[in-house]
Amino acid sequence: MELPEKLASMLAGDEGPTRQKAARLVVDLAITAKAEGFIEVDHSHVSGVSVITGGHGLRRFLADLAGDGSVAISTTLNSAGCDKRKMEEMDIDYPDFLEQQFEIISAYESLGIEATLSCTPYDRGVESKTGYASWAESNAVAFSNSWTDLVTNRESGLSALATALTGYAPMWGLHLEKNRIPNIVVEVKCEMKTLADWSILGDWIGKQVRPSWDIPYGPMPFIKGLPEYVSFASKKALTAAAANYGCPMLWAEGHTKTPELSGDEQSLIFTQKDLDLRFEELAPKGQVDLVVIGCPQASLEEIRITASEVRCHCELGMVIPDERLWVFTSGENYELAEADGSIGILEEAGAVILQDTCPEVTPYNRKLYNHLMTNSLKAEHYLTSGLNKIPTSVGTISDCVAHAFNPNLCQGEVPPLKPKSQPQHASSKTYQSGNFSSTGSGLNSQEDWVVEGIAMVTDVPITYLGYVNRDTGIIEETGHPLDGRSIEDTVLIYPKGSGSTVAPYVLMGLIYTDKGPKAIVNRDVCSLTLPACSLLNVPYSHGFEEDPCIGVNDGDLVKVSKISDEVTIEILKRVDD
Repeated sequence: MELPEKLASMLAGDEGPTRQKAARLVVDLAITAKAEGFIEVDHSHVSGVSVITGGHGLRRFLADLAGDGSVAISTTLNSAGCDKRKMEEMDIDYPDFLEQQFEIISAYESLGIEATLSCTPYDRGVESKTGYASWAESNAVAFSNSWTDLVTNRESGLSALATALTGYAPMWGLHLEKNRIPNIVVEVKCEMKTLADWSILGDWIGKQVRPSWDIPYGPMPFIKGLPEYVSFASKKALTAAAANYGCPMLWAEGHTKTPELSGDEQSLIFTQKDLDLRFEELAPKGQVDLVVIGCPQASLEEIRITASEVRCHCELGMVIPDERLWVFTSGENYELAEADGSIGILEEAGAVILQDTCPEVTPYNRKLYNHLMTNSLKAEHYLTSGLNKIPTSVGTISDCVAHAFNPNLCQGEVPPLKPKSQPQHASSKTYQSGNFSSTGSGLNSQEDWVVEGIAMVTDVPITYLGYVNRDTGIIEETGHPLDGRSIEDTVLIYPKGSGSTVAPYVLMGLIYTDKGPKAIVNRDVCSLTLPACSLLNVPYSHGFEEDPCIGVNDGDLVKVSKISDEVTIEILKRVDD
C-alpha cells in the first residue's frame, strides 16, 4: 500500500516518536482493513477522558506520549467525569479524583487538543457538518453519519487520537459509499411523543441483533413510519441509544436520503406494545435518590423542556429538595440556556446544572445515591454496567422532574440491580471435533510471533467498557457466554468489540498490569481492539478463511503463529480429548 509522503515521513520517525506511534497505528489499521488508501481528515474528536472510563490504562498511555508532538488537525475532547465548578454539589467519593482528572485533561491539552469536554460535537461543537471526520464518541458517530454530511467511521479513542496526530485515516468502512447500506428495516407502528420514546426505540433496535446476523459495521437500520417532524433532540435521542449496540448510522424515511434495499435486510416491527413494555420494565420500583437529565449532554431543546416542566411545579409553590435534579450540558449550550432564562428557572427551583461532564462517566457517591432515574437509555445502559453498577430507572422528562420534586412518589427500598435481558447474547456455537486450521492476517507493525495457549472463545462480541472488570480482567455481563471468566493469559477469540469507543483503554490497562490475554484473534476487523494490540504489541490476528469463533472450542489448546504477513491458527488439543 502506497503511503502519502507526509505519513511515510512520520512512520519513519522524522517528526518524533509520538507521531511515529500514531502513524504506525494508522497504517496497521489501513492494512488490516484492506483500505483503499488514505484520506486527509478535517476534524477529530477524542474520547477517553473521565477517570472511570479511561482508568489507569489511559493515564499511563498519555504519560508515555507526553513531551513530544501535537495534533495536526482541529481536535476536540469528550466529556470529563466532573464539573470542577460544582465539586461540592457532586460530592464525589473517589480518592484523588480531581487530581487524576486534571492530569488526563492537561495531558490532552499538551498535545494541542481543545478541551471542549463535550460528548456532542455535532451540537454547536464543529463549524462544518461536511467532509471527513475521525470521531470516537459513539453517539456522535451515529448522529453525524445519519443526520449530516459529515462522514466518520466508528473510531476508538486511540484511532481518533492517531488520526488527530497525523491528519490521516485509512479509507475504509463507512468512508466508502458501498458500505453505507442498511442491514435492518424497522417499521414503527406507534406514536413517538416524547424524547424517551425515541431513546427506547434506538435501544430496542440494538437489542434485537443476533450474533448470526451479517453486520460487519454494526446494525444500520432503515426506519419507516416516523412522524413528519423530528426535532433535533429526538434525532439525538434515537441515534445515541442505537449506538449502545454499535450502530454507526441509520436512515429515516422522509427525513434522510432513501437508501436502496437489497431485500436481504433483517426485518423488525416496533409496536405500541413494545414501547409500553419497555416503559413498564424501566419504571421506578422504589424511591429515587437522584434524577439525571442530559445523556448525551442536553441540547438547548432538552434544557428548555426540563425548565418548562420544572416551572409547572414551581408555580404550585414546590421546590426540589436536596438538589435531587442534575442537568448535564455542554459549555456552549449552558451559555445559551443562561441567556434565555432556562438556567435561572432550573437553579432557582433547586436543580444543579453541570457542564463538561455527563451522567454515564460520573462516579456517584454511593452513600447518597443508589437509585437513579433518567430519560435516556444511553445513560441507563452504562449506569447499570460495571462503570457504576447502579440501579437506574427510565421515564419521560415529565416523569423524571416529578420524581425530583417528590421523593415519596415511588415508595420502597432501593431496587436491586437486576440482570438485563440481552437476547443478542444468544450463541450459535456448537461443539466441534477433529482438526481445525485456518489462515488469516496479522498486524504489519508486528514482527513474527508464535503463541500457544488455552483458547477462550465466543461468537458474541465483547464489550470492554463497563462489562470487563478493569482490575481483574473478568467479564461481568449477565447472559454473555463468557460471564464470570477472566481473559488473563488466554488466547482470546471473539468476533469484535462492541459498545463504547473507550474500550481500548480498558484493554490497555489490563495489558499494562499483566491481566490481559496473551494473544487476540478477531473474526472481523475491530477498531476497538486493534489499536491497543498495535500500540502495546499484543499478538493480534483477524480475517481467517474459516471462522475461528466457530471452529475452535472454548478450552481448546491452540497455536497461533505469524510468519511474514500470514497468521495460522491450529488446534493442538481439543478440550475433551
